[in-house]
Amino acid sequence: MTVTDLILENWPVRLVSLVLILAAWIDGRDLKVPNWITFPMVLAGLAYSTAVGGLPGLTAGLLGMCVGLLTLLPLYSVGGMGAGDVKLMAGIGAWMGWQITLAAFAVSAVIGAIMAVCMVLYRRTTGHHYQQFLLILSEWLAIRSPEKLSAIAAERKPRMLLLPYGIPICFGTIGYFYYQNMI
Repeated sequence: MTVTDLILENWPVRLVSLVLILAAWIDGRDLKVPNWITFPMVLAGLAYSTAVGGLPGLTAGLLGMCVGLLTLLPLYSVGGMGAGDVKLMAGIGAWMGWQITLAAFAVSAVIGAIMAVCMVLYRRTTGHHYQQFLLILSEWLAIRSPEKLSAIAAERKPRMLLLPYGIPICFGTIGYFYYQNMI
């Protein structure tokens, strides 16, 4: 097998992986996944899905995109997640379909939780963050309005320890690709 064969073998997975690495690097640096990464990723994924599968391919890409959006949209709607992270998951869905996206999200959520716990332990702010967790949980149980929850989260954001979620998305998705022998 030549180097060219290795590169071209399952190239969509390799391309998505490269985009995820770039997004994670930028998110780690700037705490933001920019639109110039996410929008082309979604559109190119839908174009690829259509080119490979015709109308059923477009349907599969749209379904994957919607699943990607829905995985993180609830957290975004209450201010707990950035829009770039949500769009990044939508891009994965547009390229990979709903099943891979859902599995990659699950792995990413575990990695994100581990990273969050490690960040809190490293900074030795366990008590403070436990109290914040209880406060946020009580707000979610008492306040039913996503708009109000989002406003409260936006007011609290400057005082919070922020996790650049593009990093767990990257590690979780590429880890899932590797586990499934896709790369």
